[in-house]
Amino acid sequence: MSNVIKSFAYLPLNELKLLETMTPLQLMKAGLLQPEDALDQLSPEQQVELQEANSLKDQILKDAETFADEQIQQAMHEVTELREAAQNDIAQWWQERRSEDEAHIQEARQLGYEEGYAQGMQEAAESLRMEYSDMLLEARSILEQAYTLKQQIIQESEPFLIELSTSIAEKIIGRQLTLEPEWIVELIRKVLSRRREKGIITLCVAPSQFSYIQDAREELLTSIDSQAELEIIPDASVQDQGCVIRSSFGSIDARIDTQLKEIKSALQQVAQQSEGA
Repeated sequence: MSNVIKSFAYLPLNELKLLETMTPLQLMKAGLLQPEDALDQLSPEQQVELQEANSLKDQILKDAETFADEQIQQAMHEVTELREAAQNDIAQWWQERRSEDEAHIQEARQLGYEEGYAQGMQEAAESLRMEYSDMLLEARSILEQAYTLKQQIIQESEPFLIELSTSIAEKIIGRQLTLEPEWIVELIRKVLSRRREKGIITLCVAPSQFSYIQDAREELLTSIDSQAELEIIPDASVQDQGCVIRSSFGSIDARIDTQLKEIKSALQQVAQQSEGA
């Protein structure tokens, strides 16, 4: 039987303060949250469905990167055009000056304007140099904006991908529990076996699952201490195939919805840490 879901959220009273200081990601690292191994029990049809969902996720990232790359290529093209335009302007300017030189150089020399002519040439060259420098700065700014846009697109797609992944997991787990309801019995049995408690252990299940879990009572009794008493009751606050276990040591929330929310929260925290890195 798969070890898809690991219960957490409530711990014994003597560990409550420690739990309050731990993040969802730390809960997973500490072994209190264990979302792996669910896919081992999937049917071929469900594996195909999951592969399609993963393909969709990869396509979203690929499209985002393609769009950003196109922006970068466009920016580089604009830089090339700016550079070529500047070079053409310089070449044209020099050609025009040469033509003027051929007609006026003798007259300028005769009139003693050689010094003024050289100064004018120097000022014109400096003006062109500054114009070309401004064009290069603008091109660099365009490239930097394109790379920033690429990173922004990828970061903005992460929340959607997390939402998509948890939604797919919820759908697959729900369908698998419907096809193989004995999964929930195995889940409850593993939760009960974690603590060999004595006294009354209250198992709260969804009203729709009460009869099925009640029929599995003998199997569940093998997972608790021989001096403990197992009480199974329907609870409207449990709306899926999960359960809530209460005893003198505290409560354990093993509802499917609760655990998926914790997994989603842990993934979001990892994404936020990646953005801040």
